[in-house]
Amino acid sequence: AFGIQTGSIDTAFYDHIEVVRGAPGLLSSTGNPSAVVNFIRKRPTKDLQVRASGQYGSFDQYRGEADVSVPITKDGSIRARAVGAYQDGDSYLDRYGLRRWVGYGIVEADLGASTTVSAGYGHQDHKSRGAMWGAIPLTYSDGTPLNFARSSNVAPDWSSWNVIDRQIFGDITHRFGNGWVARASAIRRATDENNTLFYVYGNPLRNDADGIGIDPATGFQTGIQSYPGKFRATTRNLTMEAYIAGPVTFLGREHEINIGVNRSAQEYIQQSSYDNSTIGTYLPYPDLFAGNFPLPNFPTEFSSDPAASQNTHTKRETAYGLIRFNPGDAVKVMFGGNVTHAKSTGFSYGANTDFDATRFLPFAGATVDVTHNLSVYGSYATIFNPQNQLLDINKRIIDPIEGENLELGVKGDWFGGRLNATVAVFKTRQDNTAEAAGIVTENSVTRTYYVGIDAQSEGVEIDVGGQLAPGLQMTGGYTVMRIEDPEGNPVRRYVARNTGRLNLSYTLPMLPALKLGASAQYQSRIISPTGLGRQGNYALLDLLAAYSITPQISAAVNLRNVTNTKYLTATNFDGGYYGAPRSVMGTISVRY
Repeated sequence: AFGIQTGSIDTAFYDHIEVVRGAPGLLSSTGNPSAVVNFIRKRPTKDLQVRASGQYGSFDQYRGEADVSVPITKDGSIRARAVGAYQDGDSYLDRYGLRRWVGYGIVEADLGASTTVSAGYGHQDHKSRGAMWGAIPLTYSDGTPLNFARSSNVAPDWSSWNVIDRQIFGDITHRFGNGWVARASAIRRATDENNTLFYVYGNPLRNDADGIGIDPATGFQTGIQSYPGKFRATTRNLTMEAYIAGPVTFLGREHEINIGVNRSAQEYIQQSSYDNSTIGTYLPYPDLFAGNFPLPNFPTEFSSDPAASQNTHTKRETAYGLIRFNPGDAVKVMFGGNVTHAKSTGFSYGANTDFDATRFLPFAGATVDVTHNLSVYGSYATIFNPQNQLLDINKRIIDPIEGENLELGVKGDWFGGRLNATVAVFKTRQDNTAEAAGIVTENSVTRTYYVGIDAQSEGVEIDVGGQLAPGLQMTGGYTVMRIEDPEGNPVRRYVARNTGRLNLSYTLPMLPALKLGASAQYQSRIISPTGLGRQGNYALLDLLAAYSITPQISAAVNLRNVTNTKYLTATNFDGGYYGAPRSVMGTISVRY
């Protein structure tokens, strides 16, 4: 699937989540230089496994989860797994809460020794209350920062995202022998939304009792205004992929080939319902966070007028190939690429979203072993990422992101692999990256418009991980970079230039049932595109204590944001909200 994710994603379905940092090469048809996040689904096991857990923590948050894997046949050649989870709770944000339940089932079968098939279904029901649409203005109309509480929320109780997400999936894998593998997979995803939302825009007038009045700088009325809306939407997506991979022998050495195709087609339809008499109402600033805006009298009929709805059909087709040459024991060379065809047709709130383009994205990489524990590597990837969801002020689609990424690095491992480290330098050029530039209202419809930003980033990244001492594990890293436009001016300042992370876990040799952990994250200041929204440098600290009561029962306590740091989560535009304060979560887990 592709596009915007609406609602939360529950991780109960997934065995683990892989994050491939940097340019992903063939892992993504867009070549995005940041990272690829790969969600790996849980699969059945050939033996009986049962797991359950319960959680309770700050803000009256609780969660229960169960996971059962069973062999259907005696030898486990046919097996099944079922997962269910339910959670509910309030939040540090006033009035906000979330209830979510998920169900997941998968059956897997071995059709002989070489072929495995699986099919499954996942269901997620997300319902929030007191949910913000957008964020809180960060400044007065003159640019002076607003001072609001961490718990501030502009949404009334009735503002809610209601999203039901269903997916049917299946795959077949065949092992030919001699290392060759073929795999085909498909997933059909259907999402239904019924959202009743409350948005605010504008900025309050400073030195005015209710923040409403004539701005002396512009001569126009200013203040925070309302924009409630009710929306019904459906998303239907079908994604299919097939590949074959295996070794070949050439000039007396073994090399690897990977060839595949991927196709994703999606239909998104959104209809709206507005009570126009409640749009543009000025809201007294002191009362903005009371959440007392009355529920509008939304029409029962949703509009499918092109000026007040969206109907888009998008398609992305990719063919890719990669050859991993093995010219010598110490040298590995990769050449590959993909041909991607992206197409969109339809409209979005009065704007044409038609788009059709094809690009070839080459990829190259190499590694050289310098010593038995030290190697150098390099990679080159191209970038092509359509942005057909985003429009400029004239309702034109922002051009695709295009560019290239170059990375050079050194990898090493020591003490028998117990300690490893990587140092890399990278340089990325991205043209036309969409950046929010303002808000415009036309025919009672308010939307954010974007501009394309050309930028080049370059920096250094360090990663370290391993066992520092018996029982003491560590992973960490630090990144420093700069992002500038073609004239050398800083751009995209809402992206932190310095980020760091450190994770430590320690199992006491004299008490192996006890595990202690700490996680720290740091980032430098971030600034909104206008320069008005700002968040300074900050660091967060989380702590963990876990104890195995028996081999089957364990308990854990997580303490997050130990120092109770107050920070804005983002400054992509001149609106935002603060991250969570200090909180605690307790977990009891049982396994069989």
